[in-house]
Amino acid sequence: MHAWPASEVPALPGKGRDLRIHDTATGGRVTLDPGPVARIYVCGITPYDATHMGHAATYNAFDLVQRVWLDTKRQVHYVQNVTDVDDPLLERAIRDGKDWVELAEGETALFREDMTALRLLPPKHYIGAVESIPGIVPLVERLRDAGAAYELEGDIYFSVESDPHFGEVSHYDAAAMKALSAERGGDPERPGKKNPLDPMLWMAAREGEPSWDGASLGRGRPGWHIECVAIALDHLGMGFDVQGGGSDLIFPHHEMGASHAQALTGEYPFAKVYVHAGMVALDGEKMSKSKGNLVFVSKLRRDGVDPAAIRLTLLAHHYRADWEWTDQVLEDAVERLGRWRAAVSRPDGPSADALVEQVREALADDLDAPAALAAVDRWAERQDAEGGTDEAAPGLVSRTVDALLGVAL
Repeated sequence: MHAWPASEVPALPGKGRDLRIHDTATGGRVTLDPGPVARIYVCGITPYDATHMGHAATYNAFDLVQRVWLDTKRQVHYVQNVTDVDDPLLERAIRDGKDWVELAEGETALFREDMTALRLLPPKHYIGAVESIPGIVPLVERLRDAGAAYELEGDIYFSVESDPHFGEVSHYDAAAMKALSAERGGDPERPGKKNPLDPMLWMAAREGEPSWDGASLGRGRPGWHIECVAIALDHLGMGFDVQGGGSDLIFPHHEMGASHAQALTGEYPFAKVYVHAGMVALDGEKMSKSKGNLVFVSKLRRDGVDPAAIRLTLLAHHYRADWEWTDQVLEDAVERLGRWRAAVSRPDGPSADALVEQVREALADDLDAPAALAAVDRWAERQDAEGGTDEAAPGLVSRTVDALLGVAL
């Protein structure tokens, strides 16, 4: 599977700062200190509907992580998956009378178009669940043979008790875990499981559903969590720098993925830091495909909204905050984009050297994009009120906003 084209990232004078970011597992901020190559895995879409603002906000957050790292003169090894076979996808295909493969391919293509329009940097490896099955099967077999997994009526389950570190990503109690498991694709009430929280690694073939050869596992398809583990271990290895996604992935997805990998390798931790983006709401409720309360990137683009304004709407909110999409927040972003473009269109202006460092410092401080926007606002206000004589300033502002915020002026 291929990703989308990368926009060029301008080089800035000097060097960026190391990123201090909130780690879900420890509950505090840590300073990331990757080697020359920073490694990040971000969980991708299940492609049964178009990219909505919740998706865009999450991937925008991890695009900022990449940009901060690039500004420190590091390379970035970014991996993202596509869950191109799963129950919600199959259910949507049946509902709409579509072939599930065509549905997945079409929505993945639209996702790529949206990411390109928003100028989000692509992953180095963009990997689908289906193409990963040959690598998933041996991992499930290893877990089973090591006693970390067991069979139940042909399905293979992971035993959460096989990982002594289970629970150290979310720190939720058993009652919360059970409730979230039931809400987010688990089956805690299934009779015969050793622990209600045990997640499925391999689902035996069901009539009328796609299945693949699972060698000693029999025909079937992989569970959700082991998919990401297989891809991450293959392309990044254990102990990579950041595991990212929306806050709704803390449990069960990231908790279970960590335990799968740790039980497989005997190493700890799966990822050094767990970073999670907040949720975007519409009309008082979190945007979700199941509820249908969605604002789509592609629909806004078709309506003539500049993708740079969409991106500024996202950047106006701290990545960890839950916030609500309204017509007003988009209007504010459109107005801000116009002011910035007018400011950098002039032949000279006030010095922008301090602005570069202010934006760097804001983003290094737990990706404080609103503070970065405020710094650019202040420069634009000075340009409007006083002007300046620095001929290099407007170009430097444009390059800074492009390189660090991904917005083309």
